[in-house]
Parts: sequence; structure tokens; C-alpha cells
Amino acid sequence: MALVETRSIDYIPLAERKGKVRDLWPVWFMGDAHLATLATGAISVAGGLDLFWSSLAVIGGCVLGTVLMALHCTQGPHLGLPQMIQSRPQFGYIGALLVWIVALFTYIGFNALNQSLAASTLKELVGLPEVPAIVGFAVLAAFVAGVGYDLIHKAQRVLAYVMIAALAVYTLGFFLTVDLGAMLRPGEFKPTLFLVQFFAAAGYQLSWSIYVSDYSRYLPREVGIRASFLWTFCGAFIGGAWMMLVGAFAGAAFADPDIVVALRRSADAMFGGFGWLMLVSSFGGLITITSLNLYGSSLTLLSVIDSLRPIRLGVAPRMAALAVVFAASLSLSLAMSGNVLHSFEAFLGVLVYLFTPWTAINLADFFFVRKGRYSIRAMFMADGIYGRWNGRGLTAYVVGFAAMIPFFKTELYVGPVAQALGGADISMLVGLPVSALTYLALCRNLDLAAEFARIPELDRDLETEPVR
Repeated sequence: MALVETRSIDYIPLAERKGKVRDLWPVWFMGDAHLATLATGAISVAGGLDLFWSSLAVIGGCVLGTVLMALHCTQGPHLGLPQMIQSRPQFGYIGALLVWIVALFTYIGFNALNQSLAASTLKELVGLPEVPAIVGFAVLAAFVAGVGYDLIHKAQRVLAYVMIAALAVYTLGFFLTVDLGAMLRPGEFKPTLFLVQFFAAAGYQLSWSIYVSDYSRYLPREVGIRASFLWTFCGAFIGGAWMMLVGAFAGAAFADPDIVVALRRSADAMFGGFGWLMLVSSFGGLITITSLNLYGSSLTLLSVIDSLRPIRLGVAPRMAALAVVFAASLSLSLAMSGNVLHSFEAFLGVLVYLFTPWTAINLADFFFVRKGRYSIRAMFMADGIYGRWNGRGLTAYVVGFAAMIPFFKTELYVGPVAQALGGADISMLVGLPVSALTYLALCRNLDLAAEFARIPELDRDLETEPVR
């Protein structure tokens, strides 16, 4: 087996499928068990919401976002394709650029945050200056992403057990050293802050949807939808909710604008020197999630380029795309300044707005319209059965996004409904059903029988010949 993954955005033949469905839980447990997730859980506590209501918001938001994310993961074993390529049937060969470009900005934004958190961690641990810390961290993460799928999976499995042990000790320490009864006593319910935290957690978990099936596409098709959903949900929900609650607890007990410092201080208060171990454990997860982001963004960039001009698929284009997204995220992280946590809160809010219509349309198509029946080859044909532009998906996206606007709550714009609700933002709960129902209504006249009849011929030699 080659050390470096040779596939990129192309189809994974059944003969190359490998692994167990249970391998998904450590990937997504560690996908969440790191410092960026910690920062997500501290948002409402930093804003003045008490720990009780913050904890409920974290758990509720994680449930909503993780359900959607895990549903997307089930598409990987079934189709054997990266997540973004699977958007072509809903939006068109070129129309899918809409969500891919948004996804690229998401990847780069997350990695800029991760690299800044890594620099803060290394400064706290060994006093390393910011710039060399960011560069060294980014290079290490890029190496893991370059090797690809197998190394990422192996690293996540090892780190998952290390992080479970660290989180278990931290949680035990909280019970032993902190008066949880007093900290968890319900205080004033502040609906705006509660909803900010709820949808920050939901948006954070939902953001994995844009590449979640990249890490399940090598699994055998027979693992099925139910098993891949449950293993992904359990890993992502436990890792995400647990780490966000740690962030909320650390922020409440040891208020500090730097969440890394708050984590170390809270852990040291439990057991002498434990803060150092907690930071080291979290730092490992930060490396691998940055690798996941670099890997996913390289595939997304290839998808963008391929829609504009068909390209040769394989390892060389993936490495070239990896170099581009590496340079972009590194440049942004070196330029970041100010309150990172505040910037991250705003970033998560934008993610909710942009990805809610896409996730609703993609899932509606997979589970209710085409019910998993797609031509793999047609997804790589500019003039194939899915067309260059799909007016149904694009229209549903615009309608769903427009329906959310009155509910927006940002620094630049507050919608009339959000104002009437005292600044509460419930746009995600509006965008999901509006986008899905609009798409389903527009697909009522779609000639699925004719489309399905062409699939056997189009994919006749799929398992023996490259898709391009």
C-alpha cells in the first residue's frame, strides 16, 4: 500500500474500500476534542450567561448540529465520493460552485483560528513566540494532510484514547474541587445569549457536514446508513458536547479572555501540573483537525477547479491544491489580531446562515428525492444528466436564505424578527424547513424514471475504469 494517498476527488471503487464502520467514532470524537471546540463552549459564559443555561444551550445545539452532520456522513460509504462532489446533482456541475466557494472560506477560517490557538498554547507551554509557533504547527498539520486518509484515521484513533483519559480526569477533578451545586444553580435566563450559544454549538457541529463523508468514502458500501450515522453521531456528539462543556466550566470558574489560559488554570487547580497535560492533549487534537481541514479544503479546491476546467485526478493535483490552501490559511492566521473568541463567535454565526440551506437541500435530495440513486460518472460530466446549472437547488437555496434574513442577528444587521425577539436569532430553525420544502416542491415535476433508467449504462464500467 502506498504511503501517500493516491486518490483525490475521484470515485473509490468497491475493491479499494476498507476499514470498519466503528472507525468513524474516533475521527469525529477527536474532530471535536480540541481547543477550537473549547472556545465554542465558552462563548455564552464570556458574555454573562450562567453555567446552567450555557450547558443546556451547548447540549441542545450539539444534538441539532450533530444529527445533520451524521446524516451527511452516511453518504460517503454509499457513494464513495467526497462530500462536495455530491452537491452536483442538487446544484449542477457549475452551480455547485456556490457552496464550494463558501466551504473554502470556512476551511481557511477554521484553520486560521486553529493556528492562532496553537500559537497561544505553545506560548503557554514553552514560551514559543507566535510566528514560529504558527508556522511550525501549520507545516506539521500539512504533512499529515499530505499523506492523507490513512494517516489521519490512525492519528485520530490514537489521540482519541489519550483525550478520553484527559477529559475523564478533568471532569473528575471538577467534581472534587468545585462546588458544582452552586455553579449549576439556575440564574437569570437570558434568551439572546442562550440562543447565541445554542446556534454557535449547532453551527460548529453542522460545519463538519461539508467534508464529513470525505472520511467515510473508503468504507465498504454494505456498512449501511444506520451504522455510519450512529458511529458518527456518538463520536461527534460526545467529543463536541464534552469539550464545549469543559470550555464553559473553565470559562465560568476561571474567567480569562484567553481560553487556553483558563483551561490551564482550571486544570492546575484540580491537580498540580495537570494543566500542562491537558494542554498537550488538546494540542494533539488541534493538529489533526487542522489536517482534516487542509485535506478537505484541498479536495474542495480541486472540485472548484474541475467545474471550471476538467482536470487530471490523482495525488499530484491534490498536493498542488494542498499547497494553495496551506498558504492561504497560514497568511490569514499570521494576520489575525484582537479578540479571537469574539471573531470566532461572528464566524460561527455566518456559517449557520450559509450552510443551513445547503444541508437541507442536500439531505432532502439524498433521502427523499433520489433516495441515494445517483450516477457517479454523471457527476463528472459537465453536460450530463445533472446539467451545468440546477435551477431547483439554486432556487431553493436562495429562497431558504432569504427566509432567514429577517431572523439574522449580526453586528452589521439585525433583522426585524430578531429585533422583536429581543435580539434572539432563530434563523436556522427557519432556513432548514423552508429550504427543504421548497426543494421538494420544485422536484415534483422531476422525471426521475428517465434519469434512473440512464444510470446503469452510464455507470456500466464504474468499478474497472476511472471516472475520467
